[in-house]
Amino acid sequence: MKDYLKLLRFLRPHVWLFFAAFVCTSVSAALNGITLLSILPFIDIVFTQKKIVLPTTLPSVFSSLIDRLNSTDPETVFNIMLIVIIPFFLLKNLFFWLQGYLMNSVSLRAVMDVRNRLFEKIQQLSLDFYSEKRTGELMSRIINDVGRINYAISFAFRDLVHELLRFLIYLFFVLAVGGKMSLVTLILLPLIIAPATRIGKKLKKISTQTQEKIADITSLLSETISGVRIVKAFSMEDYEIGRFKAQNRDYFRFLLKATKRNLLSSPISEFAGAIAATLVLFLWGREVVQGNISFGAFGLVMGSLMSLMQPLKKLTDVHFITQEGLAASKRIYAILEEEPSVKEVPQALSISGLKKTLAFEGVWFKYEETSDYVLKDINLEVKAGQIIAIVGPSGTGKTSLVNLIPRFYDPQKGKVLFDGTDISKCTLKSLRRLIGIVTQEMVLFNDTVRANIVYGNMEASQESIKVAARRALAEDFISKLPEGYDTIIGDRGFKLSGGEKQRIAIARAILKDAPILILDEATSQLDSQSESLVQAALNNLMQGKTVFVIAHRLSTVKNASKILVIQDGKIAQTGSHEELLKNSDLYHKLYQLQFNM
Repeated sequence: MKDYLKLLRFLRPHVWLFFAAFVCTSVSAALNGITLLSILPFIDIVFTQKKIVLPTTLPSVFSSLIDRLNSTDPETVFNIMLIVIIPFFLLKNLFFWLQGYLMNSVSLRAVMDVRNRLFEKIQQLSLDFYSEKRTGELMSRIINDVGRINYAISFAFRDLVHELLRFLIYLFFVLAVGGKMSLVTLILLPLIIAPATRIGKKLKKISTQTQEKIADITSLLSETISGVRIVKAFSMEDYEIGRFKAQNRDYFRFLLKATKRNLLSSPISEFAGAIAATLVLFLWGREVVQGNISFGAFGLVMGSLMSLMQPLKKLTDVHFITQEGLAASKRIYAILEEEPSVKEVPQALSISGLKKTLAFEGVWFKYEETSDYVLKDINLEVKAGQIIAIVGPSGTGKTSLVNLIPRFYDPQKGKVLFDGTDISKCTLKSLRRLIGIVTQEMVLFNDTVRANIVYGNMEASQESIKVAARRALAEDFISKLPEGYDTIIGDRGFKLSGGEKQRIAIARAILKDAPILILDEATSQLDSQSESLVQAALNNLMQGKTVFVIAHRLSTVKNASKILVIQDGKIAQTGSHEELLKNSDLYHKLYQLQFNM
């Protein structure tokens, strides 16, 4: 029940629209019942011209109606029914359309809200969340799982209300008109409900497995399409085709299992309906012959009983679809209820710049509770305007160190201070507004060149965009693109070369004009000629800014205010280029391997 209530929460913002849909659904179901009820006067009074005879005592309101019909001339009844039949069916179909439209409107709005909430939540979560989740899996949650919610709301809830009301109306006709003899047919209901409940539980489990498998397929597609160059470079097309076929085959097997169980509901309910009809014929056949029940009443009970099977089958399908929706809802709430590890404190401060120092005080950091510390007792003071180069072997914590500055992660122990203020007490937006980042991973979007450059500074003028591109040495190749700054560069900048992508990323950082710069192997994708030109531009950009440089090839290291040598997560040594060459064997070795130009 708890899972059902959580699923229903998605309808909360649209409760009034859902109520309107419920009213239309109730009217539509009632009109369906009246359609079936018209069997009584048509058969008994109009066609056989006999009185309606029921084997049971009805409430006075119904008894008086039956008496009035029995006393009315057959031709009058026939004329009245001819007059009302067209308006009645028009009204019936109008409400049927309204209930379908309104309920689908509710479901589509709910799905839109859920997708928005999921995407918003994913944007709010910290980077450690992304290290545990695959891109394809997150895409599957937003697309496929939310699609299951759509089915559960639009079809399942619509049919749940509509078919449940129809079922109750038909059941009322069977019991009210048929009396005690009809009770025997109720014995068959558990024969339908019990297997459906058991099948539903199996389907929920299979649905969870199916959704996990489609997440695997989505993840595989994301990896192979984004890495198509590597796939082709290593001639691994056949290998990737084999991987996809294996995942697709597993997905097919789960779908087949679900289909097999879904199809069981129809024959079970139909078989039960056949048994019920046979029992009614056996019990009531003689009563009709002996005149204890009119043929119209018998037709109403038989019609209601047979009509009972249709909503019962649909309610069984509702149960199955809802189980799939519950499985999807559980996966969706797993993300919606996820808490970011990096949070803002209540009444967080807004900072406007770095005036004096940026300091690390006793910082210890690790990515997981069970893992070893990546950074150990880091103590560092950087004055505003200094250029800090960070060097060391791979895997020693260089990138981890600079990732703490914009609070991509928080240290387990120690503090990072801006002018003496702990950055954990500052708003994330005001903090990150002060920081520009260019990394070796060139993250570009499937948009125009202009949109990629202004990312982070959406109010920038066209002239400032051109200046940023010029200083990043990107203006020349941009002008040669088919539509210049309005050229769509493709997914992850697929239409650009590695060096061109990197220069767009550098132009983006230049345009942001943040007082603190983080350059994480920023020119790693440039050839020697482009690197020297971009380095000149970066030197101009770094004037008056606080800069953290991680690089294998940047000549900026030689001119840095301070160089940090990181080893085993600790600051092994600090100093200028000349000092470290004389006093540090590790730096001398790294210089020979990486910086000797």
